[in-house]
Amino acid sequence: MRVLIFGNETLRQKSEPIKNINEEIETLVSGMFDILEKHQGVGLAAIQIGMPKRLFITQIGKDIPRVFINPSVIETSGELADYEEGCLSLPGVWGHIARPKTVRLQAWNEKGKPFTMDADGILARVIQHECDHLDGTLFVDKLSALKRERLINKYEKLKKAKK
Repeated sequence: MRVLIFGNETLRQKSEPIKNINEEIETLVSGMFDILEKHQGVGLAAIQIGMPKRLFITQIGKDIPRVFINPSVIETSGELADYEEGCLSLPGVWGHIARPKTVRLQAWNEKGKPFTMDADGILARVIQHECDHLDGTLFVDKLSALKRERLINKYEKLKKAKK
C-alpha cells in the first residue's frame, strides 16, 4: 500500500459505502494505520491508498486510534475556526482552511458497531478533512482560486526538486 499523490485521478472519485465489515476491512484498516504511522499523519482515507471505500482512520498524538466506516456528518457548528491544514496526498504544503469548530457524525467502527460522536478541536478538523476525501474533495479545493494556484505551484516545485 502507498499513498496516492495529488494529480492521481483516483483521489477525485467518490467512495462507495462498505456493505460488509469483514476480515478484508480489518486487514485494510491495519495497513492504513501502518501507513499513517510511517508518514506521521493524523488521518488517512481509504481512497488515498486507492481503495474507493467510505472508510477513514485517525490517530492524533497519543489519542486512541479511531476507525470511521460509512461516516455521515449530521451536524456542524455555525462557528468556524481557521487552521493550517496539510495532507499526505500533497506532501510538503499547507494552507489555512476555515471549517466548523465542532462536528457530530455517525459511523461504524471496525467491529461493525454503529456510533455517534461529537468532536471539536483538531479531531473535528481531521474528521471533516477525511470526510471530504471520501467525496473526492481535497483541502486545496477549499482555498480561493489564487491561493489554490499558489499552493499547487509550490507543491509542483517541491516535487521537481525531489527528482
